[in-house]
Amino acid sequence: MRIDSHQHFWLMERRVGQWPPPELAAIRHDFLPGDIKAHLSRAGIGGTVVVQSLPELDDTLFLLDLAGRNDFILGVVGWVDMKDARAPDMIATLAAHPKFKAIRPMLQGIPDTDWIDDPVLAPAVAAMIQHDLAFDGLVLPRHMAPLRRFAERYPDLRVVIDHGAKPLIAEGRFVEWRQRLAALADLPNVSCKLSGLLVEAGNQRPEAVRPYAETIVELFGGRRVIWGSDWPVVNLVSDYQTWLDQCLDIVPAEHHDAVFGGNAIDFYRLKPSR
Repeated sequence: MRIDSHQHFWLMERRVGQWPPPELAAIRHDFLPGDIKAHLSRAGIGGTVVVQSLPELDDTLFLLDLAGRNDFILGVVGWVDMKDARAPDMIATLAAHPKFKAIRPMLQGIPDTDWIDDPVLAPAVAAMIQHDLAFDGLVLPRHMAPLRRFAERYPDLRVVIDHGAKPLIAEGRFVEWRQRLAALADLPNVSCKLSGLLVEAGNQRPEAVRPYAETIVELFGGRRVIWGSDWPVVNLVSDYQTWLDQCLDIVPAEHHDAVFGGNAIDFYRLKPSR
C-alpha cells in the first residue's frame, strides 16, 4: 500500500494571526479531508499521516477528530509542550487514541537553536517511548547538530527528519547540509522524510531538488526514507502528482515499496485496513 506520510488539514478560522500569511494565497484557505481524496485516488495512495501545523493542543485534537471520522487517515502527528511538567500525562492521554502516532515540536520556529538538546525533555521522551510513539523533527539546517545529540541520547526513540531538514536549495548550500545529514544518518534510530524539497527550491527548476533527494536516499538507504507530499504546502510551487512522479523517478525502483509505503507503516506503527 502506498502511504503519504506527511500532509496537513486546517481551518482558517482557527488560525487568526497564524501561518500561512496573506502573501501565501494559494494555501490561505480551508483544507479538509474531502479536498485531498481526488489526489489520493489518482496517485494510488491508500492512507495518510496528517501532521499538526500549529503549536497548540487544539490543533492536535482537531486532527484526531478528523482521523476518527476518515478511515484513510491512518496516523496523526501532534503537538505537546514537551518541557511542561504535565507532558507525560498529556502524552499518555493522547496515546490512548489509536491513531495518535508521534509528537512534533515546531523547532523551526523556536529561537533557541539548542532547545531540543536539553535534559529537561527526558520525562516526555520516556513517556513517548513507553507508549511506542515517534518524534518528528521539524528542523532547519541550524538544528541538525542539536537534533543529532538528542537522537543519540535516546536510542530507543524513533526519530524522523521532516523535509530533509529544509536544505537551503534556493541558495545552493549543499556541502554543509550533507555533512550534517550524514551525521544524523549514522544513527540507526533516525529516518528522513522525502518531502518539502520543492518548496525549499523556491523559483528554481524542479530538477534543483534532485541532488538533495538523491543524497537523502544515499545516506538513509531504502529502509529509512519515507515519502510525504507536504500537501497542501506543495501547492505553493507545484502539485501533489507532480511531486510524487518526481520522487518515483528519483528513488530506485527496488526501494519503491518501502519508501512509498512500507517504511511509513513500520515507522509510525500504522494499521492499514486491507
